[in-house]
Amino acid sequence: MKLYNYFRSSASFRVRIALHLKGLPYDYLPVHLARGDHKLAAYAEVSADRLVPALEKDGHILSQSLAIMEYLDETHPEPPLLPADALGRARVRALAQSIACEIHPLNNLRVLKYLVRELKVEEEAKNTWYRHWVREGLEAFERQLAQGAVSTYCYGDTPTLADCCLVPQIFNGQRFKVNVDGLPRTMAAFDACMKLEAFQRAQPSACPDNEP
Repeated sequence: MKLYNYFRSSASFRVRIALHLKGLPYDYLPVHLARGDHKLAAYAEVSADRLVPALEKDGHILSQSLAIMEYLDETHPEPPLLPADALGRARVRALAQSIACEIHPLNNLRVLKYLVRELKVEEEAKNTWYRHWVREGLEAFERQLAQGAVSTYCYGDTPTLADCCLVPQIFNGQRFKVNVDGLPRTMAAFDACMKLEAFQRAQPSACPDNEP
């Protein structure tokens, strides 16, 4: 498998975590988003939406991190990223989508660049935008966790799709100095994840294209 990704991309980070949790080898192919490599013609031939991540396997290209992770879970079911029961799967998917579909779209790189370059938003105002939406989203995530049973991770005692999404969001939030106080369940799950080798190996500082 080949994974086209960028070390700071939350969506790419999610897929790296899933690959490491399942012990699946892959070739790391960097696409520098800040430099605009994803807009080059060569990458357009790989990814129709010109986004990362993109997973290439057996001549097929898969896009969108949640779809890629579910594909990996279906084709390599151990260890599972989704619970065995339908209710559990729905709950984990809801947690994952709270981050991937509610928090992340408002704060990904292309949105932040548009705020600055096109709308002429000042740097600190952009950062305030980021911190507001991430904090509001994490508070909603915390409330969802509080509705479930106490667990080591976001759901249960093994990492799931939800944890694959949570950890990259916390990493990015910390870069922008988002306040994570008062989120005990959320941060406990994050801390539990970061004790695992799979999460450590997937983090941005461990990527070959990492930059200070």
